[in-house]
Amino acid sequence: MNLLSRMPSWVGHHVAAIRVVVVLTVVLGLLYPLGMTALAQVPGLREHAHGSRLTAGGSALIGQSFLDRKGAPIPYYFQPRPSDAGTGYDASASAAGNLGPESTVDVLPVEGRPDSGKQSLLTQVCARSKAVGELEYVDGSRPYCTADGVGAVLGVFRDGGTTGKATRVVSLDQACPEKPFRSTYEGITVECATPGADYSKAVVTPVRGDAPAHPKVPADAVTASASGLDPQISPAYAALQTPRVARERGMTEAAVRKLVDRCTSGRGLGVLGAPAVNVVELNAALDHIRPVPAKGA
Repeated sequence: MNLLSRMPSWVGHHVAAIRVVVVLTVVLGLLYPLGMTALAQVPGLREHAHGSRLTAGGSALIGQSFLDRKGAPIPYYFQPRPSDAGTGYDASASAAGNLGPESTVDVLPVEGRPDSGKQSLLTQVCARSKAVGELEYVDGSRPYCTADGVGAVLGVFRDGGTTGKATRVVSLDQACPEKPFRSTYEGITVECATPGADYSKAVVTPVRGDAPAHPKVPADAVTASASGLDPQISPAYAALQTPRVARERGMTEAAVRKLVDRCTSGRGLGVLGAPAVNVVELNAALDHIRPVPAKGA
């Protein structure tokens, strides 16, 4: 008769449980991780296992900001799409802006308290489009945006509440003393908005304006990705930036386009998603082929 047969049944159950824990710890906590680590060193998998690191620094899987110390775009680099992850491409704070199509009215900052304001999604898009247009020397105008890069949104007060004759009109995203983007609306003089004033009873009325239906600045240049970490941009945005980068680096546009094509991935399985250009890989390739002095970087 062995020792276990002489023990109470509850002791035998505990011994069996301890054996299972030991075996699973060895197999899943030691052998399996070591096996996966060894498998990850197989050629073809090694690069991805190490985070797709680039010799120039960073990872090809996570976007980076290419800005100078003042926060302005460095002209000889392709610029990525905006990021809402922390201060930009922060992998520990991956997040989206959580703003939707109804986010059109800004919270204007009160004088002396610049942090009290909050831009709507519309104004963010308008400001980014204006900035990209100025950088690339193209028309940065968009529908429902003012010329000064905020939302073209009126607050219309009506004598019937939400209907009836307009009695007062305010340009909600343009703080005084800014000149409203429209002088009149339905025969009423348009006012600029006063920070802190209550316009909750006004009917929010976006104004399309005369901007082209298909803006020169692509959508991915003015909107952030869901993760805030994507390193890719659309081929259209890369094409928009190609003349500037070629000019700043003293390269031909054809040579830059060749690099863009090399860093462009197609649709997943041929049908999923859309072609995309990896900005981090592209800028690293540019630095390898045609290094530039680190002026302002």
